[in-house]
Amino acid sequence: MAKKDCGTRFDADNSLETFFAQAPQLNPNAPLIKGAVCGIRVEEIENPLMQKIRYLDKLVDELAKRKALEKILRT
Repeated sequence: MAKKDCGTRFDADNSLETFFAQAPQLNPNAPLIKGAVCGIRVEEIENPLMQKIRYLDKLVDELAKRKALEKILRT
């Protein structure tokens, strides 16, 4: 089975860097999100922007599996 292409290219006018810069704030429990996305553990990512992106990836993945938001954010 081929590994999923997780993509790394973003449009310069609509970047995730801009998205996070303009967002009011990340959920304070976001750092409690644990696990791997595309083989990378979100809790081990050192680049703050990439970690925020992977938090969203993991959140979407878990919600798609019908996991409760409270369990994902460990609240």
